[in-house]
Amino acid sequence: MLLAVNIGNSNIRFAIMNGVKVKYSWTISTKPYKTAGEFQLIFQNYAHQFEELNNEITDIVIGSVVPHQTLIISKVLEKALDIEPLIVNRNTLSQVKHSSNQMGTDLYANAVAAHYLFPNKKKIIIDFGTALTLTGIEETGQMIGVIIAPGVITSLNALVSDTAQLPEIELKKPKATLGMDTETCMQSGIMYGYTAMVEGLIERIKNDYKSDFYVISTGGVGTIFSELTNKINLNDKYHTIKGLSILYHLHHKKDFSF
Repeated sequence: MLLAVNIGNSNIRFAIMNGVKVKYSWTISTKPYKTAGEFQLIFQNYAHQFEELNNEITDIVIGSVVPHQTLIISKVLEKALDIEPLIVNRNTLSQVKHSSNQMGTDLYANAVAAHYLFPNKKKIIIDFGTALTLTGIEETGQMIGVIIAPGVITSLNALVSDTAQLPEIELKKPKATLGMDTETCMQSGIMYGYTAMVEGLIERIKNDYKSDFYVISTGGVGTIFSELTNKINLNDKYHTIKGLSILYHLHHKKDFSF
C-alpha cells in the first residue's frame, strides 16, 4: 500500500491508500512548525493505531507547499518505515499540461485527480484551503487557469483578530440570511458570502468559455459549503491526496485502480 502525504499551509494529511482508494487517513496541524523529533513522536503515535496497515506500506509519496517542512517529514518517514519517499511537484509527468513555473503542488495534484478520475469533461476544482482556489482544466488535460482568493478560515481569522468585539464563531448554516445577533450575522456573512462568491465565479467561468463544467470541491471546509449550493457536483475531501497517488503511479509507470 501507499502512504500519501499532503503538506498544506494549515494541515498535513496522511492517507494509507490502495490505488486511489483511501483505507485510513488522519490530519495534523502544520503550525506551529515542527522539528524532526516532534514529527517522529506524532507519527509513532498514529502508527500504533493502524499497526496492521502500517506493516503493509510499501511506498511513500509526498506533495508539499511548505518547502521547509518537506525534507523534515521525508526524512522522518524514511527512517520510520525504511522507505525512500517520492516527492512530487508540478513537474512530475502526467497528461495534465501547463506552462506555469509557480504552480503549487496541491493545485497540480487537484488537476491531475480531476483529469484521470473524470475524463472527457471540462472541470473546475474548488479547494477550500488556506486560500480559496478554483482551477479550470480542459477535457484534454490542458489547464485553463486558476483563481486565488483568501480562504474562508483565513478571512474569518483576520476579521476576528483585527476587530475588538467580533468573536470566534462556528462555521454552520445560519437560520436566516439576516442575523439578529453578532454570531449569526457573522455566520451569514461568511457562509452565504463565500457561497455567493463561489457560485458567481463558477458562472463567470462557464460564461467566459461558453461551456458547462463538472465542479468538484475539496479542502478543509469543502463539505460545509458544498451543502449550501447546487453548483458543486461532487465534494471529495480526499481529492488532492488522490492526485498525489496518481502522480506516484504515473511516475513509476504502475497501474492504479479507481
